[in-house]
Amino acid sequence: DRLHAVDVTSSSFRLVWPKLLSQDSDYYTIEYAPRDDLGQKRTKQVSGAHTTLLLSNLAPETTYEVALIPESNVLYFPPQTTRVATLAEEISPAQVLISESGPRSFHVSWAPTLASVGSYQVLYGPLPGNSVKLLEVDGEHNGTVVDKLTPNTTYLVTVTAVYRSGKEKSLSAKACTQEGEPGA
Repeated sequence: DRLHAVDVTSSSFRLVWPKLLSQDSDYYTIEYAPRDDLGQKRTKQVSGAHTTLLLSNLAPETTYEVALIPESNVLYFPPQTTRVATLAEEISPAQVLISESGPRSFHVSWAPTLASVGSYQVLYGPLPGNSVKLLEVDGEHNGTVVDKLTPNTTYLVTVTAVYRSGKEKSLSAKACTQEGEPGA
């Protein structure tokens, strides 16, 4: 029955603690900072009725020192402390797959799809060459069909995840269209 963290992600975690305070005027002060940079300490206050708090906008792969300080006018409660390590940031796309290749089209898909990605941009063009086309795909989708292509041609396909934060991550793959039917 102590302060601990649940729902840990790369940028947030939820603190949970036992109910210690009962007075309406009592409150909790939560202090948290990266273990290797305690000068970056942040403070939040919540009323004594709370037993949970979500801390967000945290750095990935970082261990945080967290202190819960019950502030009571009646009783003294010692601070409770815990350490919480955020997860490594998941990167999308981590893989790009080309499938269902035909003379004039192929399917491109990627993984993982993350809630933090707003949209995907699929750039494709023949190799060698510099004529590139762009497809915009909603962030909830993990694939699309690229069509109106030239048979028996190698294409460079680049999938760029556009994160809601504005960051972008790209990954490329090569795709080959099949030979067309003779006389088609």
